[in-house]
Formats: sequence, C-alpha cells, structure tokens
Amino acid sequence: MNQPPDDRSKPALIAAPPNYLRAALVVLLTIAFLAGAIGFVGFLSQLHGSETKPTRTADGIVVLTGGSSRVSDAMELLADGYGKRLLISGVHPTNAASDISRSLPDNQSLLRCCVDLDRSAVNTRSNAAEARRWVRERGFKSLIVVTSNYHMPRAIVELSHAMPDIVLIPYVVVGDKWRDEPWWTNGATVRLLLTEYAKYIAAEVRVRLADSERPGIPPPATAQAN
Repeated sequence: MNQPPDDRSKPALIAAPPNYLRAALVVLLTIAFLAGAIGFVGFLSQLHGSETKPTRTADGIVVLTGGSSRVSDAMELLADGYGKRLLISGVHPTNAASDISRSLPDNQSLLRCCVDLDRSAVNTRSNAAEARRWVRERGFKSLIVVTSNYHMPRAIVELSHAMPDIVLIPYVVVGDKWRDEPWWTNGATVRLLLTEYAKYIAAEVRVRLADSERPGIPPPATAQAN
C-alpha cells in the first residue's frame, strides 16, 4: 500500500520579501551610507594640515603618546613657556625617564623639573582619566592638548567629557606623510583615517549617552588654538 508523501521531506520554501520591503531596505542602506560619508567629510574638515602655535598660554600641557614627534613638540611648547608643567600620558611601563632623556638631550633641565610621566594610560579614554587626575592635583584650569591631527577630534571628546570645567587648547601635530602626499593616495593613511573616524563616532555616542544620564553637566570649555 502506497504511503502518502511526507511533507517534512520537502524543502522549505522561503517566500521572497515583498518589493516594498526590498525598496525600504535599499533606501535605509543608502541613507546610512550617505550619513556615514557626510560624517566622514565633517571629520576630515576638523583635521588641520599644518602646525600652528597656540594663541595663548595655559596652566599645563598634556601630550598623548602614540605618534612621531608628539613628545618633542610638547617639550618645545613647555620650553617656550606655553605651560607650567607637562604630562606625558601613555608612556610604556618599561620605559624609564632616562629613555625619554636620551631621546630629548636638549631638554634635560625641563625633564627634571617640569615633566610628569603617566604609565597607566593604555588608550584615549584612560589618557583623559589620568589627565583629569593630574589637573586636579595641580589645581590647573586650562590645558594645551598635544596629539596628532587625526587623533585630536577623539581626544577632545574624551578630555572634554572627563574635564568639562577645564579649558582645552588643541595643538595638532602633523606627520610627514600628511605633509608630503594627499591622504587619499596612501592606502595605509586611508585605513588609519577610517579606523579613527569609527573610534571617534563610538566615543561621541558613548559620551552623549553618558551625559544624557547625568543632567546638569556643563558644556565643555574648549578653546580652539587655530
């Protein structure tokens, strides 16, 4: 006796989404792409292509390690009297003060009297936390921030969130590659900028969510150097 075919053996048929759902998905993806592209252009517009000395002095200077010539540029600002003390944030735990001294032989007296090393910070968020601790210990009210141009937007977001009552004066460090060739012609630079843009957006979202849960937070006191 023949048995009726078992429906479970038949392949399941998945209905194709209606045309209006496909169209809505395409529209959403297009909007997301355009929003990301516009945001990236806005991010690039914040990046300075040249180094300009600050228009005013500050109580202190903080340099975030991670890029070439950041520390030497910060030392020059300290030597020129732009701040009373310098915090080098993000120094590798195995690096001693003597290692920095050897790399900056012309600034031995400043290194001994007016420079503090932070070895605990491992990222921009912890840079901001250590800078806040240092500023409060010193009683400073204004701070020159030294970091690379592509890193400055995220650094200001984190530092402003950590120290909304401190005036921040950005001083951007421009690398040789940025000066020598357009950024869009170098694949490594493009990847760096896209990665930094993603980190910047993530920091903005996290900070805005955190601030929305803490009503009454004053706006950040940021003074543009340029």
